[in-house]
Amino acid sequence: MSTPLVEMRDMSIAFGGIKAVDHVTVDLHPGEVVGLLGHNGAGKSTLIKMLSGAYQPDGGEIFVNGEKAIINNPRDARTYNIETIYQTLALADNLDAASNLFLGRELVTPTGLVDDARMEAECRKIMGRLNPNFQKFSAPVSALSGGQRQSVAIARAVYFNARILIMDEPTAALGPHETQMVAELIQQLKAEGIGIFLIDHDVHQVMALCDRASVMKNGQLVGTVNTADVTDDDLLSMIILGKMPGSS
Repeated sequence: MSTPLVEMRDMSIAFGGIKAVDHVTVDLHPGEVVGLLGHNGAGKSTLIKMLSGAYQPDGGEIFVNGEKAIINNPRDARTYNIETIYQTLALADNLDAASNLFLGRELVTPTGLVDDARMEAECRKIMGRLNPNFQKFSAPVSALSGGQRQSVAIARAVYFNARILIMDEPTAALGPHETQMVAELIQQLKAEGIGIFLIDHDVHQVMALCDRASVMKNGQLVGTVNTADVTDDDLLSMIILGKMPGSS
């Protein structure tokens, strides 16, 4: 196998004496989508927050492209090209797509003014690559649909060179058409060699979007399976019973 894009080895963290994540190992390869599944409280979001720099692990190591990574905060995670797209999307509702794309990292003219024209041109370029149907460049993002908002958030991550993308329930509040749009975005990201950790509790979505699924229960890893080799019911029993398919 090629060197994983990211490998989290033997990760542990406890809150108030309770092990939220207990010696969990997962990895992710370029152009791959790995689903993280489990009930609320299973530890999947906590595991990923150690990768994104939001939490400091009590134990374990993170490797990026085979080299040990030191991630103490979200800024450190960015230096390793790790970006997180939370359910809330963290977009400024009153601003348009380009202003959101460059929020806090605005492009400026030689005289120091914000270069709106260049930001819009760059926004059109990356949207053309990710979501060619996107047309509402001058509308505030509050006027966009859920899938369009999702594509703005993804474009922002990818524009700033994300190689490892963490997506938290990206289709949770979306209808079928919008869900399909996000699925197409994910295919596009895979084609560009970006690796995606997809946190979800919808088994159907994980089967549709992911190459592999890692199931967690009570802070521990039940196991990791290829989605092509299992059924929806196999994944459900892993989540509910905490057992690998075929084990007695």
